[in-house]
Amino acid sequence: MRAAASAALLAAAALAPSLGAQTAWHHEKPAGTPHAVAFANPELTESSGVAASRTQPGVLWTHNDSGNDAVVYATDTLGRDLGSFEVTGATNVDWEAITVGPCRPAAARSCLFIGDIGDNLGNRPAITIYRVPEPRVEHGSPHRRPTARAAAVRARFPDGPRDAEAMLLTSRGDMLILNKGGDAIRLYRIPAAAWLGRRTVTAADLGPVPIVPERAALRLVTDAALAPDGVSVAVRTYREIFFLRLEHGRLVPARPPTACDAFGLQLQGEGVTWIDARHLALTSERTFIQAGSVAVISCPST
Repeated sequence: MRAAASAALLAAAALAPSLGAQTAWHHEKPAGTPHAVAFANPELTESSGVAASRTQPGVLWTHNDSGNDAVVYATDTLGRDLGSFEVTGATNVDWEAITVGPCRPAAARSCLFIGDIGDNLGNRPAITIYRVPEPRVEHGSPHRRPTARAAAVRARFPDGPRDAEAMLLTSRGDMLILNKGGDAIRLYRIPAAAWLGRRTVTAADLGPVPIVPERAALRLVTDAALAPDGVSVAVRTYREIFFLRLEHGRLVPARPPTACDAFGLQLQGEGVTWIDARHLALTSERTFIQAGSVAVISCPST
């Protein structure tokens, strides 16, 4: 067993010698005893991404992934049903990520950015990111309402199709995407100017992310979130949350390099978003023994 484990570690290092394989990640347990709360909306079964609203305190936006309707759901950290909204002009091929940010060039308004970026079979010639003005949550409104018509950007990866589930929006309006794993985890950028054109753009490869993927250890990236400070980044895998920093267009380990162990809290953990500078909201898909859920955690070093 020990020899096999050593061989696996050597293989991972050989596959990705420049990925920061020597990063000594310090693993911590979440503060307190966090617990997951099931979603009240029975339609919300495959929450694959989550984003905390910055204009409507307490509201979380999430969505189902492939094979489901083009709908975003409003909820909160108690899992309550705050309404659902059909995204006009959008199609859900494989929605895997969502974030919030200014609607450019109308920067005063808040928009949802939805990443149709999943590609389990590795055969999509292009991905799509939708942008739609953030709906207003109104208590007592009809259960499902349409949004304004979504704008869309189509993009391709420079090194061929990539399965991706994580997306960040920078303060400059650039979209950053992390692929799920495979042989390496890499960071790609779609510039803010892509929203001004109609052609499919090619994302720029910004290089490796200092997390070595391990499928057997469930270390595959399922989401990422940029903190309100515009620098701190949480990268979620099925069992851990890695804390990094966005510096000069690259993701580097936080100081000290810290990972939070969230394994067991949610069996099919997918989404992550910052509620504030210290607390994260996590969402999960439904499994055969556990409902889709939301949880709040903090790690001592965050």
